[in-house]
Amino acid sequence: MTMEKKMSTIHATAVIEQGAQLGTDVKIGPYCVVGPNVKLGDRVELKSHVVVDGYTTIGDDTIVYPFASLGTAPQDLKFKGEKSELVIGKNNKIREHVTMNPGTSGDKMKTVVGDNCLFMMSSHVAHDCIVGSNVILANNATLAGHVEVGDYAIIGGLSAIHQFVRIGPYAMIGGMSGVEYDVIPFGLVKGERAHLAGLNYVGLERRGYTKEQIQALMKAFKDLFDNQGTLAERTARVANDYQADQTVMRVIEFIRAKEGRSVLQPRTGTAG
Repeated sequence: MTMEKKMSTIHATAVIEQGAQLGTDVKIGPYCVVGPNVKLGDRVELKSHVVVDGYTTIGDDTIVYPFASLGTAPQDLKFKGEKSELVIGKNNKIREHVTMNPGTSGDKMKTVVGDNCLFMMSSHVAHDCIVGSNVILANNATLAGHVEVGDYAIIGGLSAIHQFVRIGPYAMIGGMSGVEYDVIPFGLVKGERAHLAGLNYVGLERRGYTKEQIQALMKAFKDLFDNQGTLAERTARVANDYQADQTVMRVIEFIRAKEGRSVLQPRTGTAG
């Protein structure tokens, strides 16, 4: 345990295993357990009863609340104890009973979480996920393995994201949604078996997108999902019509990045 000149506050009941690296002014509360290969950045706070294990790194100013479990073995029967990582960025709030697992040899060997995220109670980030910055997972939201979540996305309570799905930046997933296919940037999603219900207008306004940008997105959305021709044909048509619009092209680039994957679409007749 590296503690020289660190001025950390560690409760007498906490267990900090030899080899753990602690930054400056770390606070570790009652009954926490920190494994030998863990790295905690400056001003990280573990409230109480937190377990941080494995090859886990937690960035500066992150706060972890009671009974969270970070870096324990992935829930994958193929995992054989390989030295995979969980890397959590700065200034995150990780609430009670949250679980996050490291990567596996079947993919990246790493699970990554960005900065300034909020993980509400009992949310879950599975192995090999890549979560951007300023993301919110509401209570009991779950990411299966290999999921990618873009910056500023919000995933509503009790929602489940299928393995390998990509959630685009600024997307909003409504509560109790089961998401099986990729979600375009700025998309609004809802439903027990989720469908694309439009654009995340509130999120766009909150992030400073102009009225003109939002109107262009609305028109492009209708063109992209108007059911005339295949999605590939419509994507090409929209890309040609909006090639000078960076916001619309962000959606097109997302779709084209992994053309073999299905993209969540509106129910028939509901685009826009």
